[in-house]
Amino acid sequence: MQSEISSKLLAELNVKLRENGLTQSTINKVEPISGGSINNAYALITDKERFFVKINTAGNYPQLFEKEQKGLLLLEKSTSLTIPKTYFIDSTESNVFLVMELIEPGIMKQDFWEVFAEGLASLHKRTSNQFGLEYNNYIGSLVQKNDLKSDWLTFFVENRLQDQVKMAFDKGLVDLVMLSNFDKLYKKLNSILPVESPSLIHGDLWSGNFMVGKNGEPVIMDPAVYFGHREMDIAMMHLFGGFDRKLFETYNELYPLERGWEKRIEICNLYPLLVHVNLFGGGYVSRVKGVLKGIV
Repeated sequence: MQSEISSKLLAELNVKLRENGLTQSTINKVEPISGGSINNAYALITDKERFFVKINTAGNYPQLFEKEQKGLLLLEKSTSLTIPKTYFIDSTESNVFLVMELIEPGIMKQDFWEVFAEGLASLHKRTSNQFGLEYNNYIGSLVQKNDLKSDWLTFFVENRLQDQVKMAFDKGLVDLVMLSNFDKLYKKLNSILPVESPSLIHGDLWSGNFMVGKNGEPVIMDPAVYFGHREMDIAMMHLFGGFDRKLFETYNELYPLERGWEKRIEICNLYPLLVHVNLFGGGYVSRVKGVLKGIV
């Protein structure tokens, strides 16, 4: 259950809001916001303004909010989709917090999914010379390794699958048979994965990380950005549902995917499934086994 903000932390937040020139008023109401499993989140309300704050225990996840802020700024520069503005990061002796724009929910416009597709295509068209990122970041509470690689196959195997498989094995969540099946998969991927230039991707684009903004527009948040294969975003959008078919149809018109992309969804989703294995336990192992069984 989400804890309440202590009066001491609330007073410190009020001082920080004023020091950063965001308000001259006093926070008079705090509303808990659900949805995240890592941070406590709240709306901070004054007589004139509303802010969104994420709070975590200092030292829990080093530079978590700094990496999130960098990811949001990179998205903001690269897509027409609405991205929440970040105001500042600060800390107390026991807490660290990220203060952001509070996005008010709205009613979905009629062309919402088409606009979403246009923004996603614009994001994916931003490219780089290599796959990865100049720094590691997080996916959920796990460090996401972004070592630069010249080809997607190497990046996908070394930076996405192998680390997660090893972590799951070390936790006793997967066995030697699954390790062997992953080794067989790695040898087959060269003939399965299409070659494309790196695309800037959101990296954690499931239904919990988008919302309808105040003006009915799509808003994306909580990124795990890197330059990867754009099918990783497309696949994750299918993992738990929540995205209308019109989005994918429009996206394919604007920036056509390589033939057979639907058949590669499960392979791409091995990464988020392994992340879920490591974050939430062995309940997702059977889904990973099912994907491997269909390939190796």
